[in-house]
Amino acid sequence: MLKSILAAGLVALPLLSTSALADADHPHVRLETSQGNIELELDAKAAPRTVANFLRYVDEGHYQGTVFHRVIPDFMIQGGGLDADLEPKPTHDPIPLEKSGLKNTRGTIAMARTADPDSATSQFFINLVDNDALNYRDLYNPGYTVFGHVVSGMNVVDKIAETPTGRRGPHADVPTQPITIVGAERLD
Repeated sequence: MLKSILAAGLVALPLLSTSALADADHPHVRLETSQGNIELELDAKAAPRTVANFLRYVDEGHYQGTVFHRVIPDFMIQGGGLDADLEPKPTHDPIPLEKSGLKNTRGTIAMARTADPDSATSQFFINLVDNDALNYRDLYNPGYTVFGHVVSGMNVVDKIAETPTGRRGPHADVPTQPITIVGAERLD
């Protein structure tokens, strides 16, 4: 009897979506892009303010129509703040840098910012490789807040990373054909 129950559980396990495993500390978000879907698992325990900020933009529909405007192979893809004309979308006030303790490794998502550590708003990036240089070191090297990771769709991230890029006005590494975030939604 126990063997039958265990066998049934093992057969059903692959049928559970990753979003079924989400909880309050690890919400899931799907980014629907023009290249395919990317599912993220966020870590609200490690980076509560950053996750709340990101989810606020998701819930408000902010990411719809934004593009991946900076694509650098063997480094990262960045998006979430500019439309297809590379015009910035309005944002809320910046949030302070959080030392989440999570590392900028392949497949993690982190907040983009200016040289000011406390300047992150809506833009984010997904690491294509382990980017140790982006991790927190000290006050002089504050790093970038990692707040989750890709749980499915890394093939889409890699496909985006292969797109041809060029310069558009003051922007470098811009895909020659826009790669749009069609929408973003919570899966929890």
